[in-house]
Amino acid sequence: MAATRQALDWPYPPFEIPAELYAAWDARAHGAAAEAAWQRRFAAYAAEHPALAAEFERRMRGELPADFEARLADLIAQQHAQAQTVATRKASQLALEALTAALPELLGGSADLTGSNLTQTAATPALRMGADGQPVRDAQGRPGRHIHYGVREFGMAAIMNGIALHGGYIPYGGTFLTFSDYSRNAIRMAALMKQRVIHVFTHDSIGLGEDGPTHQPVEHAASLRLIPNLDVWRPADTAETAVAWGEALRQRERPTALLLSRQNLPYAPKPPSARAPQASGLEAIARGGYVLAEPEAAGFKPGQKAKAVIIATGSEVALALQAQARLAAEGVPTRVVSMPSTTVFDRQPLDYRLAVLPPALPRIAVEAGCSDFWWKYGCAAVVGLDRFGESAPAAQLFELFGFSADNVAATVRAVLQRTA
Repeated sequence: MAATRQALDWPYPPFEIPAELYAAWDARAHGAAAEAAWQRRFAAYAAEHPALAAEFERRMRGELPADFEARLADLIAQQHAQAQTVATRKASQLALEALTAALPELLGGSADLTGSNLTQTAATPALRMGADGQPVRDAQGRPGRHIHYGVREFGMAAIMNGIALHGGYIPYGGTFLTFSDYSRNAIRMAALMKQRVIHVFTHDSIGLGEDGPTHQPVEHAASLRLIPNLDVWRPADTAETAVAWGEALRQRERPTALLLSRQNLPYAPKPPSARAPQASGLEAIARGGYVLAEPEAAGFKPGQKAKAVIIATGSEVALALQAQARLAAEGVPTRVVSMPSTTVFDRQPLDYRLAVLPPALPRIAVEAGCSDFWWKYGCAAVVGLDRFGESAPAAQLFELFGFSADNVAATVRAVLQRTA
């Protein structure tokens, strides 16, 4: 170090900036003049185009449009009413069709997997650059809003961080969940910098089938949940997916990862709302975990108390409901809890969490991924996957690895026998 200093003719002590260099790099006056000139131009623009100026300022503040909450509520109600059986990656696209039309600041993209991630919508044509290096615009003067990133998962995630830091846009981008490993340090930086960046991770389990264990995520959901300040959602149907998108957009100081299925998932009927018995309790989804089905949903008399709680996420929620029905046929009442976001659920008040997961009831978790994560909820058993998958049709894989209603029901029986 001493020799290098001598070779550079740098005699100054550490952290001392010579006065002449400080003066040469001092751009405060120039910057103040440039900002004042810009403000004068913007004031003139605002006087001529007040609505456009207000829209620009709203977007740069990161605020959602005034009608966002109403539009989101309509979207969620529509998904609930239609109760479609679709893959949650398709449910995500259905939500995006409405959201990208309502939010001009949504800027999408995908790392070479647009057709699989379903991130592009009617309102988001591809962003293309002209020979002059400027974006090609449509007849209304608007550039495209969907970026084809190529096979560049980390590049996509890093670019989205930069877009979020600049402001004015809310970036989202898609790839397969197993490829989140390539994006991980950029995802972590988004969480560290408190940036609203939305990652659409599809093909979320062994349910993707014949692509085999290299593409079948096993540890990825649990791994992403460990990143501080990152919300992770694994929704079970169209309504939960729409809620997840809404919550991701509301979070101005944290990124979100949406884990979505390749395979179709049935719609899970929602419980009545305590506040409005004639309506469905869709508002509870936003709390990350909620009571999806009490024993009476499986045929017991109202007020029948459960003997165990089955916790499930994503594609396994349907298995939990089927297992509940099988156990009910044997006279065993159970509660089913859907937990689309453990990260959001963990931020709920203690009273709410204990109401959903009563301490006195044994808990059994079901998720097609690493089981270790679920023990923190005091589970008596976990139906999980602690090995890599295989290459076979999804239905065969779920049966092979014990993700069946019969096995979930058998696991509950075994737990109740041990705790009797």
